Amino acid sequence: MKIIVPMAGIGSRLRPHTLTIPKPLTLIAGKPIVQRLVEDIAKVLKQNVDEIAFIIGPTFPANTEKKLLDIAKDLGAKGIVTIQEEALGTAHAIQCAKASLNGPCVVAFADTLFKADFTLNADADGAIWVKKVDNPSAYGVIKLKDGIITDFVEKPVDFISDLAIIGIYYFKKGEILRDEIQYLLDNDIKEKGEYQLTNALENMKQKGMKFVPGQVDEWMDCGNKEITVETNGRVLQFAHDEGQNLVDDSVILEHSEIIQPCYIGANVKLINAKVGPNVSLGTNSVVANSTISNSLIQSNTNIKNAQLEFAMIGNFVKYDGNFSSISIGDYSEMV
Repeated sequence: MKIIVPMAGIGSRLRPHTLTIPKPLTLIAGKPIVQRLVEDIAKVLKQNVDEIAFIIGPTFPANTEKKLLDIAKDLGAKGIVTIQEEALGTAHAIQCAKASLNGPCVVAFADTLFKADFTLNADADGAIWVKKVDNPSAYGVIKLKDGIITDFVEKPVDFISDLAIIGIYYFKKGEILRDEIQYLLDNDIKEKGEYQLTNALENMKQKGMKFVPGQVDEWMDCGNKEITVETNGRVLQFAHDEGQNLVDDSVILEHSEIIQPCYIGANVKLINAKVGPNVSLGTNSVVANSTISNSLIQSNTNIKNAQLEFAMIGNFVKYDGNFSSISIGDYSEMV
């Protein structure tokens, strides 16, 4: 099984955090978003992952490739990193990894996390993972008949279905997807100025291929600061419910309290602090004379005299202040 992960977007909605770190490598409860994504896919598929192909942008930091190769290696898979030089749509992004599009594969866009437990239909040509939503007009949705997908509709004005496509797809034969996308590129078939995956899926369906839904229980977005902080809390709660302890043994507590669920990395020092619930606090950070809840804070950060809630703070930050729901990028100082 192969996993194809398009992740070349610049993550503009999550700035300033994505100015220095690509959004898929942002840590959620101590792990990069993209690592959690591929681990969850492997768990659902119940199959060995042989290869993971990551598609990144041309302006990503120089150390991005090594980090992604390490993520693949941790799953026992071969890692491949390719660059999408120009943002020309979802289909174009996938085709940047066309050498990996053969045999069974999963395509997963790296801005979402999920929880699911379902078995892929061995008779189907592919599966599209969906979640029931309250506002389907904001999403691409599918239409079903007798358990088979009959239509793909992008952001319907009138109600058609409440099953939203979450951005994860399974193909029994990746080479068929590769050829359909190549047809779009060769014939310059675009929609809204870009090469769209939904057009390739529609062509495959018209040729008789059968797609079934894979319904997920939880769908967690990482689009902007507020949603990412919320997703961090949900991931922490899942880990806590499963009995995982995400507080490192090296954490030093001085007149401080940790309210679970929390992730607290190695070599963190808490002084006269109350941290939690739903807080991720990265390695080598110090929190003094502060109360923090429902927040996502990265590594090597120093916080004092703060009352933080629904905050997102990057790496190597110094913060001393009275604001609460803040969003501060890497290497910033507010003292």
